[in-house]
Amino acid sequence: MLQRDDIAQIIEDYDRMKLRIGMTASHSALDICDGGIEEGFPTVAYCQEGRHKTYANYFKTKRSSSGRVLRGMVDKAIVMPSFNDVMNDSMQVEMRKRNVVYIPNRSFTSYSSIEDVENKFRVPLFGSRNMLRMEERTEEQDYYWILDKAGLPYPEAIENPEDIDCLVIVKLHHAQKKLERGFFTCASYAEYKEKSEVLLKDGIIDQASLDGARIERYVIGPVFNLNFFYSPLADEGEKLELLGVDWRFESSLDGHVRLPAPQQMTMPAHQKIPEMTVVGHNTATIRESLLEKAFELGEKFIKASKEHYDPGIIGPFCLQTCIDKDMNYWIYDVAPRLGGGTNVHVNVGHPYGNALWRKPMSSGRRIAMELRMAAEQDRLLEVLT
Repeated sequence: MLQRDDIAQIIEDYDRMKLRIGMTASHSALDICDGGIEEGFPTVAYCQEGRHKTYANYFKTKRSSSGRVLRGMVDKAIVMPSFNDVMNDSMQVEMRKRNVVYIPNRSFTSYSSIEDVENKFRVPLFGSRNMLRMEERTEEQDYYWILDKAGLPYPEAIENPEDIDCLVIVKLHHAQKKLERGFFTCASYAEYKEKSEVLLKDGIIDQASLDGARIERYVIGPVFNLNFFYSPLADEGEKLELLGVDWRFESSLDGHVRLPAPQQMTMPAHQKIPEMTVVGHNTATIRESLLEKAFELGEKFIKASKEHYDPGIIGPFCLQTCIDKDMNYWIYDVAPRLGGGTNVHVNVGHPYGNALWRKPMSSGRRIAMELRMAAEQDRLLEVLT
């Protein structure tokens, strides 16, 4: 793991008043770029060839002769054969020459190994480098581990499929779409066997992933992804912010629920089991009587992160929750970095973030604002790792 002294040495050579914001050009890159532009930072998107036009063409920044942004939010798109090319020493040398601060998103840690992110990527990251590993479900100290340490509610795991006695969700990777889900639901061991055999036959899941899958009780209720921000620079009592809430569109699940039940029952086996691939997000709010509980979840997570991952969470993090019929939160996933649904905030912000800051405040803009304040106050080492 790169240490604080390593990052301090790198930052020593940076021009702190000429920082650039960089990111892997996928996932939440547009939110990061838009927020950077709003706060006066040049933006650099590191793209994979074949997936670069969104950033290099369609959202490319156009500036006036005085530097004012007239259109777009991506100042520079660097196109590479692979997303993982950011790990090349030559690429990192150029990043450091450009004073790039990298904003990690899930694509960054999916297309590069977590070992390289921790040990080889010698570019300052905004946020908690040492917490990114918890998203790997094969790790002993995954996000369920810290939820347990924090005393936070999460769905109970069922170790043996033969013990399934209620509605459960089986969590595993998709066999063909390596970065997507092969999740399915069932309510008995017989249904588990039936569905898993169909999915195995269709190549949607593989046996190794099924053997290592997490089976947990399914929480029946709406999904709310809580997009928090923790500021080390803020005064006590103001460090935790709830910037926004989003929920997901999932294919082909959302197509299934638009069909009448009799029509669903007539589908052939290869169509009957919906997939849960996230294809979009929408914005949401939570009834005010439940907001206090949401903040309590965030505070407990922060406390546990400081105890087990010094210096703890920095900047954005997302607690993905369901709320049951008794209005209890259950956390089913954690993102110790910028969440995947924050593009719903682009340009317009979100009711909570906007109301708090009295101006449009997206997650991307909040990151850029914190980075600017840290640079101006000579406190960059409090937000970069």
